[in-house]
Amino acid sequence: MLPRRHDYGMKRTGGPRNGSVINFRTTVNSGSVRRSSAVLPSVLTFLVIVASGGLLLMIEKGMLNSMETPPPRGSGKRLDLIRRVGKHSPAAVDVDSQILQEIRNRTIRTVCSQKNMPHSIWSLSPLQRKTLLQHILVNDQYHFLYCYVPKVACSNWKRVLKVLNGALESVDVNIKMDHRSDLLFLSSFKPEEIRHRLKHYFKFMFVREPMERLLSAYRNKFGEIESYQKKYGVEIVKRYRKGRAKDASVTGDDVTFAEFVNYLLDEDAERMNEHWMPVYNLCQPCAVSYDFIGSYEHLESDSEFVLQRIGAPPHVRFPERQTWYKPVTTETLHYYLCTLPQKLLRELLPKYILDFSLYAYPLPNTTTEHCRH
Repeated sequence: MLPRRHDYGMKRTGGPRNGSVINFRTTVNSGSVRRSSAVLPSVLTFLVIVASGGLLLMIEKGMLNSMETPPPRGSGKRLDLIRRVGKHSPAAVDVDSQILQEIRNRTIRTVCSQKNMPHSIWSLSPLQRKTLLQHILVNDQYHFLYCYVPKVACSNWKRVLKVLNGALESVDVNIKMDHRSDLLFLSSFKPEEIRHRLKHYFKFMFVREPMERLLSAYRNKFGEIESYQKKYGVEIVKRYRKGRAKDASVTGDDVTFAEFVNYLLDEDAERMNEHWMPVYNLCQPCAVSYDFIGSYEHLESDSEFVLQRIGAPPHVRFPERQTWYKPVTTETLHYYLCTLPQKLLRELLPKYILDFSLYAYPLPNTTTEHCRH
């Protein structure tokens, strides 16, 4: 049986008018995060709110306007390198792009500088540290650490790691991916060895628009993977579908998106399955100072940058998407979010608010006017 949980893993201290920061390491009553609707903020307003710890207040008050999604975290060196490899035209790496990247960097620094945020992996709880160390892959030959995030091209990155360590001849080898074998995890090292690698190795991760990542996990796991249907789907249907609590015929292969969201609302973020656990909980960007945070939306160019940065051999490239891959299109995400009861969406957003804020993704626009189109 899947346990029903109401520990959202975060708490806003003080009243809505006192400008207090959000304490994301303690718990809050589930009813207090079920709020009014939200639309998208401007970049400047967004940063002011992040700095003051008022993101949840914005959701409550519906204060949000449109904003553009900044490109991934990086530096001027990255811009020069991508220009050289020809992944973007010069117009794509102009001053505006550099400003947007600095916005993301400053957002992360601002949020992570708060007292209540972890400042090293040793200030994490044992459960938080275990999750983190089990998601950081190590390559000692090329001196890098990669925090993998399920549903953000992590299978292809694992292929790359296996080619680099000699376990695979090519990223194109047609075999089923074993997500554990021939991979070295940071959790297998002693504390002093962990400290050394965190201090001296190049550290990177990749992120994705939070709701798109959730929808990708939902469609893949409950639409295609029988083991997930049996382990999670059966219980979700019994718990959230009226009249099916004791139905022995439930197979779990027809979980609706609304039922999945209801399940997420009752789950403790720190104990979620990795495919829908918030990226913040998986990779702890306040406890680990990542050198580069790539975006799924810029996967090709960002992956090319990482491969060059770590000094990978010229023949090692990032794999192309498989022909069977079914991407989550903008239209598909729009459909699912607009047909989801808006009360559920308003309750879900606070659970993933750090994934929106730290990586500068706009909150979804599900106003009546937007959804009508």
